[in-house]
Amino acid sequence: MARSVASKLNQGISPRQFRDGMTKNKEAFDEWYDKFAWPSEEDREFFEQLNNRDDLRVLILMADWCGDVVRNIPVVFRALEGSGVPVEVLVMEEHLDTMDEFLTMGGRAVPIVIVADTGGHVLGTWGPRPKHVQEAMTAFKRDHPDREAPDYQEKLSLARQEIGRRYGEGTGYQAVIVRELRELLSAF
Repeated sequence: MARSVASKLNQGISPRQFRDGMTKNKEAFDEWYDKFAWPSEEDREFFEQLNNRDDLRVLILMADWCGDVVRNIPVVFRALEGSGVPVEVLVMEEHLDTMDEFLTMGGRAVPIVIVADTGGHVLGTWGPRPKHVQEAMTAFKRDHPDREAPDYQEKLSLARQEIGRRYGEGTGYQAVIVRELRELLSAF
């Protein structure tokens, strides 16, 4: 069944409204946003060339309490700012019906960047993390399916540490997000 977000188009808030309304992690979010730099001139030009298209819409499922949103969405916002592609934020708690259509390994994980056409037909998604970072959580879920296991929380904590290690201290991960978004958008 082809997924559609037609009923959600024009139901979200703008990236600016999301940033202005943040009650958690706003400083960290703004810090990552301000640190953004294009990995290459070619990447910047790719996103600018999207201005020549009017067939794409982006909806982002997210919440300000989520560490991955704080890390990843400033990059998504910056990459799409000059693209002319309309971007709307769907705050997860207000759009659980949509969230439940875009689960990650059966769970609610944000952010999820949804790329759709003007009719709301879903063309593709990105998230909740860069692939190499997400692999640590995928491996954890595969190896520890029992949430009631006595060592589950301990192992989850180790997986989260590994996720942090894979993000790294600096902004290197941002170039990975730009590349993955570019690959996604190039497919349509």
